[in-house]
Amino acid sequence: MTSAVTTDKSARPGYGQLLRTPGAIGFVLPGFAARLPFGMLTISILLLVQHTSGSYGSAGIVAAVTGVSMALSAPVMGKLTDRRGQSAVLVPVVLMHSAAVSTLVALALLGAPVWALALAAVPAGASVPQVGPMVRARWAAKLEGSPLLPTAAAFESVTDEFTFVVGPVLATALCTGVHPAAGLITEAALTLAGGLVFAAQRATQPQPHAVAADGEKRASALSFPGLRVLIVAFLGIGAVFGGMQVSLAAFSDEIGNPGANGLLYGVFAAGNMTAGIACGAIAWKIGPRRRLLLGYAGLTVAASVLWTAHSMILLGALGLVVGLCIAPALITGYTMIESLIPANARTEAFTWLTGAVAFGQATAVTLAGRLTDAHGSSYGFLVPMAGTVLALATLLALRSSLAPKAPSRIINSSAGSSATVAPEAPASRVNERGVGHRVPVTVD
Repeated sequence: MTSAVTTDKSARPGYGQLLRTPGAIGFVLPGFAARLPFGMLTISILLLVQHTSGSYGSAGIVAAVTGVSMALSAPVMGKLTDRRGQSAVLVPVVLMHSAAVSTLVALALLGAPVWALALAAVPAGASVPQVGPMVRARWAAKLEGSPLLPTAAAFESVTDEFTFVVGPVLATALCTGVHPAAGLITEAALTLAGGLVFAAQRATQPQPHAVAADGEKRASALSFPGLRVLIVAFLGIGAVFGGMQVSLAAFSDEIGNPGANGLLYGVFAAGNMTAGIACGAIAWKIGPRRRLLLGYAGLTVAASVLWTAHSMILLGALGLVVGLCIAPALITGYTMIESLIPANARTEAFTWLTGAVAFGQATAVTLAGRLTDAHGSSYGFLVPMAGTVLALATLLALRSSLAPKAPSRIINSSAGSSATVAPEAPASRVNERGVGHRVPVTVD
């Protein structure tokens, strides 16, 4: 008996090759249209309720209820998707979301009290479709064992990044330039149209897993320590998004130029997107765990000085730096899921991370709204600082949980000697560049 161990040491395949995968465009484009509203929802609610109530604090409460509701429902939706299939879950969810958002818009324009708006925000948040995790699951099913899989993970992380930063810019432009309700109306329309078209692409959706492969009850993705640590990191990232949205809007009002909000957030978005595209294309020479720690440390330092800015130019420059620092942490966290979580729980794992961003954003919007109402925009910027400092401390203390572990295997070589496969990466190795690749084992 002989065996051969082969390792693909070639450079990571490019985005162009990835998108030429048969059937890919059919789910990538509608998937993008359906997930873009994720980045529009919170800021659209914030701007609409602030316009109708005159209070950032009240607006923050309603936006926070939406975010918390989404964060709590996302993992449940992920589990249902893994077990029942994407179309079966997505179609009723997008219909429910459109109706819930329309109700919220109507109540806000009619001058309903904050408690009524908060009540309406519960179904609006709970019905946010988890399209991003569904797209990732499609890539994983279609490219299993392919060297294109790490490229797909990077591409999806860049797309998520685009959603997180471009969605708020679009929503801000609609709410300030068209009508305060235009952002939410557009969000509901895009969710409905994109979600239904995406759900119709049944040929590329992964097969549901009603039970685990061995017949045993499947463990929740949350039972893996690495995911719990990543959730804390993503809570901190959500705190940056939420704190920036409220504080930039308040700062623009303070200087008498509300339209500057879109420009300042656009600069932040430009930094974010630039770094996101670069991170997805680079063949890294350091491993993902170290890359996450370094990227998060940079984000923490950048977020910790936002409160010192008292001019539009300085705040724009600092926002650019914060944007540049978010992408490495966010993208690396998403790409680590493949090595930390088994395939039959990855949709759920991705929804936990998406929900963590939403929960962190919701909490930050609430705290920053209250601080801004009481003390001004500078105090609102303290929220991103606090969120990232706490998350970085957790990452450093529990960094060992981010190293995938599995029992070693002994493989006989063709020469009759034996070779040990390192326990850190049994199925999806991570080379010295931090790029995952498969190590196929052939036994003759």
